[in-house]
Amino acid sequence: MRTNLTTPTRRGVMSALATGPAVLAAARSTVADASRVATSPKNTAAASVRYRRQKVGDVDLFYREAGPVDAPVILLLHGFPTASHMFRDLIPQLAERFRVIAPDLPGFGQTKAPPRGTFAYTFDALATVVGGFVEALGLTRYALYIFDYGAPVGLRLAMRHPERVSAIVSQNGNAYVEGFSDQWGPWEAYWRDPSASNREACRSSLSPDTIRNWQYGTGADPLRLSPDGYELDIAYMARPGADEIQLDLILDYRTNVALYPAFQAYLRKHRPALLAVWGRHDPAFLPAGATAYRRDVPDAEVHLLDTGHFALETHHAEIAALMRDFLARRT
Repeated sequence: MRTNLTTPTRRGVMSALATGPAVLAAARSTVADASRVATSPKNTAAASVRYRRQKVGDVDLFYREAGPVDAPVILLLHGFPTASHMFRDLIPQLAERFRVIAPDLPGFGQTKAPPRGTFAYTFDALATVVGGFVEALGLTRYALYIFDYGAPVGLRLAMRHPERVSAIVSQNGNAYVEGFSDQWGPWEAYWRDPSASNREACRSSLSPDTIRNWQYGTGADPLRLSPDGYELDIAYMARPGADEIQLDLILDYRTNVALYPAFQAYLRKHRPALLAVWGRHDPAFLPAGATAYRRDVPDAEVHLLDTGHFALETHHAEIAALMRDFLARRT
């Protein structure tokens, strides 16, 4: 994902916001305990993932679920170009205490949605489908985990039903212009002028090289980066028609930027418990997008991790520990 939204705070933000090793000290002190709890024999049943489907109108939504059905709910919303498999390592870390639910958005993963022309691949439509999914499952209260595309989808849900949101965990889920890097040139050009040539210029965002090396690889420790996630994403992007759906969503991403003031107004008014956990080397969304949450939610907790955009691929244990501590204290 590459556009060109310029902000005066972009350059130098990585070093200015560096927090040093102390940032993760508390999280690392509980990682071993979290791992033991999640994998102990008595918790095996709770941590077991169930793979299910739910019809929402014409969409056959695939989702992963784990944890006790009567436990507090965490709704995990994935981003581009991935699906709910991005949470494969996180879910078992949370399932002993929470009912964890991770759907594949329409156009992604194993969810089956109508073809282009009969279904509008827009962020409003994605949010409407996820809203119908929430209704179908009878979820009346949940914490939102929002990542990448999941951020504008989840924040739309939160604005529509603020009373349902117990907390928000934003992992590289942007809602501020300050969060944009200088890598968004082709996307921004397409937003300004949706011509065929500008659409074609965005196609490189879907290429295997971009997915593997730019989205996943930038800032991530290669010794901790499993190929499983990015190779599956590459396979999904290679399916017939997937590229055109993704290009439709790239164009519609401009509606998310237009909604940033509304997202921020929601945050100011409702002040949800908010944890921002950010891979500080994300080439698309800078750490300024994480710290900006404090403008509207002053007691938001922000942690910058020494990794990239797909932070769960290398730091799922650290993120799980931070989440467990945060949700225990704040909800």
